[in-house]
Amino acid sequence: MSDWLARLRTLYEGLAPRERLLVAFATGLIALLLVWTALVSPVAGAIAGSEARAEAARLELERAVRLRRDLDEIQGRLSEVEQRIRQAPGGNIFTTLESLARQSAVKVDSMEPQNSPASDRYRETKVQVVLKEVSLAQLVSYLHRIEASREPLSIKSLRIHTRADKPQLLNVTFTVSSFEPV
Repeated sequence: MSDWLARLRTLYEGLAPRERLLVAFATGLIALLLVWTALVSPVAGAIAGSEARAEAARLELERAVRLRRDLDEIQGRLSEVEQRIRQAPGGNIFTTLESLARQSAVKVDSMEPQNSPASDRYRETKVQVVLKEVSLAQLVSYLHRIEASREPLSIKSLRIHTRADKPQLLNVTFTVSSFEPV
């Protein structure tokens, strides 16, 4: 190895001053290029990559915090509903709906029980209610009374049709669900 370095030194010393300057400049440029590709470029890439990963992690954390907040809100509402179901006075949904209809001056055309999916925690009773020739004010009053009832009643579907012969009156079909603990 020292023999090789000695030959290079001899060659270098045999060069003219201008050629020595050119060789020194080329050697420095090559050394700089090697340092750049071996050290600076990988470190800069690693820094850029870590910044991108940090930003992605920050966004994921924000998303997780937002999802946790949403989950807490939903769990709070679910707890309120479950408490309302547990504390509700037991009663017949048909009787309750008839009573609320009388209070709203609405005549119920028909009430039919509907199938409801089975649950291991709550028993759901569904009733399809049909109203004919009711005003908008009567309908709003009746639906509000159902939603505000002490019993855990929930309106699941609602279809409203205007009458061709009496446009100020409506024909309405909706489904009401009642829940009670199993």
